[in-house]
Amino acid sequence: MDKHNCYHCGDDCGSAVIEFDEKNFCCNGCKTVYEIFSSNDLSYYYDIQQGAGATPTEIEGKYDFLDTPAIIERLTEFNDGDLQITNLYIPHIHCSSCIWILENLNKLNPFVNSSQVDFPEKTVRITYNSGKTSLKEVAILLSRIGYEPYISLDDFDNDKKGKDRSLIYKLGIAGFAFGNVMFLSFPDYFDLSSSAASGGEFWLNQYENVFRWLMFIFSLPVVFYSGVGYFISAYKGLRSKILNIDVPIALGIFVLFVRSTLEIIFDWGPGFFDSLTGLVFFLLLGKFFQQKTYSFLSFERDYKSYFPIAVTRISKLGKEESVQVHEIEKGDRLLIRNEEIIPVDGILISANARLDYSFVTGESEPVKKASGDKLFAGGKQVQGAMEMEALKSVSQSYLTQLWSNAVFQTDKATRFQTITDSIGKRFTIGVLSIAFTASAFWLYQDPTKVMNVFTAVLIIACPCAIALASPFTLGNMLRIFGRKQFYLKDTQTIEQLAKIDTAIFDKTGTITTVQKSTATYEGMPLTAEEESLLKNTLRASNHPLSRTLYAILAEQNIITLDQYNEHLGKGLEASKGADHLKVGSADFVGNPEYKDSLDTAVHIANNNDYKGKYIFHNEYRAGVAEVFKAMGDTLSLAILSGDNEGEKVRLEALLPKLTPLYFNQKPKDKLRFIDALQEQGKKVMMVGDGLNDAGALAQAEVGIAISENINVFSPACDGILDASKFTQLYAYILASKKAMKIIKLSFMLSLAYNVIGLYFAVTGQLEPVIAAILMPLSSISVVGFATLTTNMLGRKLN
Repeated sequence: MDKHNCYHCGDDCGSAVIEFDEKNFCCNGCKTVYEIFSSNDLSYYYDIQQGAGATPTEIEGKYDFLDTPAIIERLTEFNDGDLQITNLYIPHIHCSSCIWILENLNKLNPFVNSSQVDFPEKTVRITYNSGKTSLKEVAILLSRIGYEPYISLDDFDNDKKGKDRSLIYKLGIAGFAFGNVMFLSFPDYFDLSSSAASGGEFWLNQYENVFRWLMFIFSLPVVFYSGVGYFISAYKGLRSKILNIDVPIALGIFVLFVRSTLEIIFDWGPGFFDSLTGLVFFLLLGKFFQQKTYSFLSFERDYKSYFPIAVTRISKLGKEESVQVHEIEKGDRLLIRNEEIIPVDGILISANARLDYSFVTGESEPVKKASGDKLFAGGKQVQGAMEMEALKSVSQSYLTQLWSNAVFQTDKATRFQTITDSIGKRFTIGVLSIAFTASAFWLYQDPTKVMNVFTAVLIIACPCAIALASPFTLGNMLRIFGRKQFYLKDTQTIEQLAKIDTAIFDKTGTITTVQKSTATYEGMPLTAEEESLLKNTLRASNHPLSRTLYAILAEQNIITLDQYNEHLGKGLEASKGADHLKVGSADFVGNPEYKDSLDTAVHIANNNDYKGKYIFHNEYRAGVAEVFKAMGDTLSLAILSGDNEGEKVRLEALLPKLTPLYFNQKPKDKLRFIDALQEQGKKVMMVGDGLNDAGALAQAEVGIAISENINVFSPACDGILDASKFTQLYAYILASKKAMKIIKLSFMLSLAYNVIGLYFAVTGQLEPVIAAILMPLSSISVVGFATLTTNMLGRKLN
């Protein structure tokens, strides 16, 4: 009888073949999934990877518990009106077609807005209209198409999933088998069987075949359980026409097993079962070491680093104090100013608010909230200041996820990991060529060495060490930068930072400090009502000049504004009763005759009557001149300021000669300026305050936001630098360049090891088991070198 494989899942259909649309299916579940995909124009799923699906399980009544509101509340990370977001663990995610179908759920259910797969974590983040569909229906849909979610409320409450211990089990079985096979191989190691035959100890010779078949039995779980991952990876790579690093390993394991099995069947010899089991054991040991080390680095990155974001907490006495977000506790009363991110779930205390949840959902339409409504972390206040009560402490992992939201991801450049993969691919081709060439030579010279040479070459020259150089170096640098209060979004940013040749700086709040600035008032005296309205208007703003002026003005009673608007790059306007106040540029308040003044000033008008202006005396950050001088030796510099030319003379004294200075730059002007530089082939870093510079930060190869104890969080930036570390910015750039050199040195170290190892392998002087020991040692040496050198580099940073 012909064997038929299921078109959907790839399993053997056996005798119960279901034929539909000229295709074979193993069950009605797989057939139904195919019908769903084909009727929704998703049959491209099968073009990506044949047999990629899973057989759907019976789900009748399985997800009824998801109708319970309390459970839905615990399983959704965002639940506001008709919009819900859930993050589900899908154990079956394993290939590119899985990603493709899961990120096209909106075609299967039109009420699913979007879905985003995290492949390493095997999770899918789904945004859906809860007024039209439900979490239960989403879970049923996933199960019907073969991607049943694993839902455990205990795991969810503990913010962790069950640990995958399969690698430990595989390592344990391989180690147990390796030890026993080595023990059973002792007669062959010391040639005791031959000695026994000639010397009279007949029992060793008598049980020789028993020992060999026992070694064969011990090797079976090693090959078909412990080592099966290498075969699967190699098969998927070849099926996708990709030569990954597991191809030579799988080939080596296969050749060793087949040759050893043939040797004991035809009584040619003891085989290579010791080398086979040892190979898999040491390979898994190296993988276990890699997993542990990299998970340590990831832990350091995700949970021990924190963004230098502060929030204003109102004490029981009514005093406003700035605290780090990780200090927020349940029950704290928080002040959220205009354009600030809500760092934690809470309840709105103020009468009303307008929130932009685009950072979370990608939907830019603001949502109105009334007093008593629940607010979710990640929303941005866009209507003045509001007060709220925190319902929980801050989840830094959630902030990290928010910062890395795919809504704000831009393809700024090819990731360095792609370069590593490219090297690994060429290396694999080279290794296979050497292995077959050397085997052909020894087949002619000495056929007894062919097997050893072939397997030793495949094992010793595995490019695992090359693949480890980049993630370990950059991952460790990410952690080191975090400790130095320089917080980068991902490892790609380090690579991009090493490539920049042009640095663009904003002025106000970036190279100037608002903490030491002073201001003097010129104009008509303000009434008590106007002073109160001005103070409360400034209270809602996060612009550096607003924060400075707010701190200078006398204390005023907190009042609720009737209306508030902030116009980026122009100014603020607010109203209370009969007063309508405008604060900002001369043009904005309606007095263009002042626009030619070279002073940095904030103008004030009430009910279209000009009142006066506050003239600021900027204080530049300590060490700015030294930073620009050092950077000017290797980078092109420029200043883009939204202010007028009043500080031109002072800036020229601080900057290297002929540094371009551009004033009166609106946010769009800054973006266009950077875009023009990039068209000339420049690699640009933009350094700004994160508020008016969001567009420019996103456009640049690297966007760095300077944080000075304010809660202006922009996902558009690639890094956040604590203002106290501004003088170290160039040192961090140089450290990024040195990190790339460390990667290249790691490549050279791995290459040198491979050249030496290949010499002994090709000449037949290297046993496969020794090669298997040396291969993880090479990976350990590369990881150790990368970690040691980056730590040494980190100790030199302040």
